[in-house]
Amino acid sequence: MNASDTRPPAAIRKPGAAFMLSHPAHILAQGFGSGLSPVMPGTVGTLFAWLCFDVLTQRWPHVFTAGAWGIIIAAGFLVGIWACHQTGRDLGIADHGSMVWDEIIAFWLVLLVLMPAPPATQVWAFLWFRFFDMVKPPPIRQADRRFKGGFGVMLDDLVAAFFTLLVFAVWRAL
Repeated sequence: MNASDTRPPAAIRKPGAAFMLSHPAHILAQGFGSGLSPVMPGTVGTLFAWLCFDVLTQRWPHVFTAGAWGIIIAAGFLVGIWACHQTGRDLGIADHGSMVWDEIIAFWLVLLVLMPAPPATQVWAFLWFRFFDMVKPPPIRQADRRFKGGFGVMLDDLVAAFFTLLVFAVWRAL
């Protein structure tokens, strides 16, 4: 592509490991490979987030405290805007299904707010989060349509996390 050619690159439908490893933004946006799953990459990315959160929190509880997770999530959101923008641009699809960093950060937020949560609560959190992320009821759908680029990719999952936490708040209030 020369400098005068402003056309976006052709869309890459099925990125593989070579694409992911070609740029640090791709590695992050594609969830260290979890987004390359041929089946339900968003669900696989969320499972990866859950596994990472539990393993890190249990293995190093004095390092991965609630405060540390808060910083990780905030920084991960900001870096995710860049990573998802770059990866979406390189894939030719702004919110490609293989990009799962948004699910990872949003589900870490859910787990952080529910911390410490028994396994059954974590399962319900996973199911509610995936429901809101896949179905995208209003206003998640509006956020997804209105905001573009890396920020839009990250935002709709953050709204899905909010709705997941709202379900738990209502459930606890009843």
